[in-house]
Amino acid sequence: MVETGHAARHMIRVKLFTWEERRDSLPGSAPLSGFLGRPVSSGSAMSEPQLSLQLNTGTQMPLLGLGTFRLWGSDEVHQAVDAALAAGYRAFDTAAVYRNEADLGRALRELLPKHGLTRSDIFLTSKLGPRDQGSAAREGCLRSLEQLGCEYIDLYLIHWPGTQGLVVGDLCNKENRTQSWAALEELHASGKFRAIGVSNYTPAHLCDLLQTCKVSPAVLQVEFHPKLVQTELRDLCKRTQVCFQAYSSLGTGLLLKDPVVLAVAAEHGRTPAQVLLRWAVQQGVPVLPKSSRPERLKENAQIFDFQLSEEEMRRLSALDCGEKYCWDPSAVV
Repeated sequence: MVETGHAARHMIRVKLFTWEERRDSLPGSAPLSGFLGRPVSSGSAMSEPQLSLQLNTGTQMPLLGLGTFRLWGSDEVHQAVDAALAAGYRAFDTAAVYRNEADLGRALRELLPKHGLTRSDIFLTSKLGPRDQGSAAREGCLRSLEQLGCEYIDLYLIHWPGTQGLVVGDLCNKENRTQSWAALEELHASGKFRAIGVSNYTPAHLCDLLQTCKVSPAVLQVEFHPKLVQTELRDLCKRTQVCFQAYSSLGTGLLLKDPVVLAVAAEHGRTPAQVLLRWAVQQGVPVLPKSSRPERLKENAQIFDFQLSEEEMRRLSALDCGEKYCWDPSAVV
């Protein structure tokens, strides 16, 4: 267990963010393997090993995971997990509010043997729902474990800085976050959660947590894509050794039609989705694309066998305009 009152004492043991030492420089020519940890087990011969990074807890987390938001029903979840495992995915991201934890847990128990894998080959993430912030947090955490049918969860996050039922300006939001984090720390100490973190936190939320926590957050998961590069948050994560993880890498699909993205994709003979995902992982940012279509799942996994040039990285990053396609937590106190 990693304990401290100051997050800067932790170290992510891979060179993921050294390129940021010069803000005017983006990676383009350096091999991605030079920035990463060991490969995650590939299991089936059909799959290629997916690269991973090491969190401040020592836990290995794959750079590529399957997001399961809006995957509903046991059949759809089962089909998506089966296709993902065949394509080499070894990380799966769910949440209490997705209402598919039980279906995901069941699908993994049924399908891991088929692909020659065990629970230890999989990195599983779930999240505490906003309704369980505060005094109900421990119960919400245990409910996730029960729904997934797991003895432990690799990474557990506070999903949102606010509390369901409270207005965004209510100071109880901050108090509830503190209570929730204490519950996560307790379950981390017991081994039920191998790593803990937060999602949708602003720099202010993260700084508040870092000042009071006993266990530093291992991960911050937020919206990240070329139109929302999150420079302030990424710099803060770098300074405090918190892994910055992306969701909505495709901009809810809207970025797939962007002219710059389309042009770069055409230059490489790749899909727009592959270019957007590669833009993130080439910077050492883990991604969580979501799809239920086997062919799309396979395409989204094929992002480790090509590289964008420095000029292409700059063109994509120049799209930044602070546009959020998902939720905006900035008003939550």
